[in-house]
Amino acid sequence: MSELLVLIDHSEGEPRKLSLQMLTAATQVAGETGDTVAAVWLGEGASGAADTLGAHGAAKLYHWDSEDAQGYVTLPQVEALEAVLEQSDATTLFFASGNHVKDVAARLAIRVDAGVITDATNVEVADGAISATKEVFGGEMITRCKVAEGKKAFIGISPNAFAAEESGGGSPETVAIDVTLSEAATASKITEVVKQGDADRPDIGEAAIVVAGGRGLGDEKGFELMEQLADAIGAGVGASRAATDAGWYPHRFQIGQTGRTIAPMLYIGSGISGAIQHRAGMQTSQNIVAINKDPEAPIFQIADFGVVGDLYDVVPKLIEELSAKMG
Repeated sequence: MSELLVLIDHSEGEPRKLSLQMLTAATQVAGETGDTVAAVWLGEGASGAADTLGAHGAAKLYHWDSEDAQGYVTLPQVEALEAVLEQSDATTLFFASGNHVKDVAARLAIRVDAGVITDATNVEVADGAISATKEVFGGEMITRCKVAEGKKAFIGISPNAFAAEESGGGSPETVAIDVTLSEAATASKITEVVKQGDADRPDIGEAAIVVAGGRGLGDEKGFELMEQLADAIGAGVGASRAATDAGWYPHRFQIGQTGRTIAPMLYIGSGISGAIQHRAGMQTSQNIVAINKDPEAPIFQIADFGVVGDLYDVVPKLIEELSAKMG
């Protein structure tokens, strides 16, 4: 029996939703392989989150309570994870499939001769080996990937691919990681972190509901309407590339092939035509609602529910109805 490691992505001492989803996925896999699920926490605050991690399936918690592990400096995290692999003899690592952690996983894979699969939307076990399902070419194809036999497997899990479910576990066994950083790893550090956007509105990469606006909004004031709709239902706000290129909304909220990839339970697109570049970033949403006055808009081809009409007539009524039901 081996250990299945889950690298916990966290903020301000709390594990992010995707981390709990990864623990759920790992618990399901471990039920078939007989492995033990072990969470890995790099940075301060592990003790305060231990019970939450245990409740979601972590039987063991490796932690490195060091300021060197904070933020988005890559090498300290690579070297800490390398120490965990040596200490645990684990052959599988689940990580959040985001830009920074992908960099960490890639650098670590070179050091330990591992295979990397990113953006997995499902994981399965067959003949004792773990395979991952992912979409490629902008969602035009679905592939099933497996790391070569005898190699360590690093699998990046996409947001909302799994529901975060408590497994009934108790507080995990905690193990401190002994890390001696190289000179290269300490050559740079995070000096300041500045939060952007509304901290009370969920990030579109993790949000269960995302409201998005496009060229059909007409101008930047249209996003005030999108934010009103989002706040009525606890959603994150995104935008098409046309809208961000026009300066109507910040580029960090762009959804699409050259922006963010999202997979919420509910996506509501207003004034978005549904060009393939945008669809590549949102078509894995579980439920898609499209509002557009053009009945031939491509987005209706993938929408579960479509409203043909002027968004400035439809959305205010939608906000009114939702506010009345939820308020």
